[in-house]
Amino acid sequence: MSLQPVKFYQTGTFTVGNRLLDESMRAVQANMTRTNSLNSGHRACQGCGEALGARYAIDAAMRAAKNRLIAANATGCLEVFSTPYPETSWQIPWMHSVFANAASVATGIAAALKVKKKNDVRVIAQGGDGGTTDIGFACLSGMFERNDDVLYICYDNEAYMNTGVQRSSATPPGARTATTPAVGPHPGNPFGTGKNLPLIAMAHQIPYVATASIANLHDLEAKVEKAMGIRGARYIHIYVPCPLGWGSLPSDTMKVARLAVESGLFPLFEAEHGEITSRIPIRRKVPVEEYLKLQRRFAHLFGEDRTAIRMIQEIADRNIAKFGLEEK
Repeated sequence: MSLQPVKFYQTGTFTVGNRLLDESMRAVQANMTRTNSLNSGHRACQGCGEALGARYAIDAAMRAAKNRLIAANATGCLEVFSTPYPETSWQIPWMHSVFANAASVATGIAAALKVKKKNDVRVIAQGGDGGTTDIGFACLSGMFERNDDVLYICYDNEAYMNTGVQRSSATPPGARTATTPAVGPHPGNPFGTGKNLPLIAMAHQIPYVATASIANLHDLEAKVEKAMGIRGARYIHIYVPCPLGWGSLPSDTMKVARLAVESGLFPLFEAEHGEITSRIPIRRKVPVEEYLKLQRRFAHLFGEDRTAIRMIQEIADRNIAKFGLEEK
């Protein structure tokens, strides 16, 4: 009797890796050799998506770079909770930059390594949406335009969480923040504002752009490892829910991240030199209400007038059509 290998699949769970799979197919986080580059002892909130995103991304980058990695980190939640002076949770060479210039600092590090002929040491810059889409936008655009050999990772929690949940240019329409309160005839963040940084990065024609979510671990790690195998400017935009700022349960962080993808509000795709090369189809499409109702920042949208929810659904539907996310 011939033997046939059996694959085990997990659905509807939040596990980071399946140890029943062949070792070559396991996630970095399911492997005992992972570096734990962002280690225990940090002060992130319970259920913090950014802490997960940073650990997943940097551990994957470390494996790809054979542990030869330097990171420049913009001011923000990630920097504050991971390095309260004189302590640090980072187990890699790590440099704190000001809010605006993480991309420039990383560019300088890469230039110094090039002069020293240390081509095996790779450089990452990282920051939140405030330090990326707003305050650090000019330096980041310069890094893209020069095609500097840096991977920039944005951990997008859609507001300035470290300073009191103020609106950023990545805050979604309708969301309540400290600066877009749920009052007046049009409560929450105004529709028709903000910017899409992955598309702006694509417009720079850089070698690699991708979006990722902490709820899709294998995809996130694969994109980081692919980016580390490319020279030149690269950009990865990672979706990281914030229970404190979003008013969601800490235990729902992965669920919220998954629903953002499955509703079409956060498309997962890759692009090279300005052209989309791959996308992840939505396997189980859900209405945006399933995503919105888990977050108190959208609670004011669920009154008698559901116009805003219908407008958000239209945004999701346009994303699905634009990026070709319907599963064939």
